[in-house]
Amino acid sequence: MALSRQLLAFSVVGTIGFAVDAATLYAAMTVLGTGLYVGRVISYLAAATTTWALNRRFTFHGQRSSVRIKEWGRFLAANAVGGLVNYGTYAALVATQPTAAAHPVIGVAAGSLAGLALNFMLSRYLVFRGGPRN
Repeated sequence: MALSRQLLAFSVVGTIGFAVDAATLYAAMTVLGTGLYVGRVISYLAAATTTWALNRRFTFHGQRSSVRIKEWGRFLAANAVGGLVNYGTYAALVATQPTAAAHPVIGVAAGSLAGLALNFMLSRYLVFRGGPRN
């Protein structure tokens, strides 16, 4: 798959990940009683696992590894950098912007966009490296 098509597919998967992230955050806060920060750690892990599985199947199908657990671990480790950018953006917004604190989905969206390009490059070149690239 060409780079531009991979980036588009990665973005679509990211949109699904955003929905999982936001829904899990609200569920964690409502059902589990977590706050804004612990809830986001839980929701980030749920979204990262979802996006790994979807990117593995659709975006980087020809580049995936045969050892899933190692690939998932590499995905989480490599995307931790993008995750820190994502979480930092989220935390800064909910801590300083009353609107973002009242509607944390704003912080989730801003964080997701902030980490997108970095996560794509790390995924393409460090995680899904089992096959040919265009």
